[in-house]
Amino acid sequence: MANPFDAGFLKKIQEVQANLARAQEELKDIRVEGTAAGGLVTAVVNGHKELIDIKIAPDAIADDDLEMLEDLIVAAVSSASQAAEAKASETMAGVTGGMLPPGMDLGSLFGG
Repeated sequence: MANPFDAGFLKKIQEVQANLARAQEELKDIRVEGTAAGGLVTAVVNGHKELIDIKIAPDAIADDDLEMLEDLIVAAVSSASQAAEAKASETMAGVTGGMLPPGMDLGSLFGG
């Protein structure tokens, strides 16, 4: 039986896999912000959705309402994570040229 994957196809897959690995590294350097309550709380995450920084304006704690502050932190981190997810999807779509469905990992397909 003939191999359904010719050398050109396999080379293209390897190129895409290398580009994906590079893009994953680049995502570490991407910084996106999410805010809550008009900027009272700002969270910064990288392209891997790891929390990098959080800023809390003095006005956010002026009322001594700890529960509200906790909610604002959660909202800001959630907002930043959503922005990071969108940026990561955009970056990965550019790398694969739309060849792969969202979330597909070539490494897992080929045992990498």
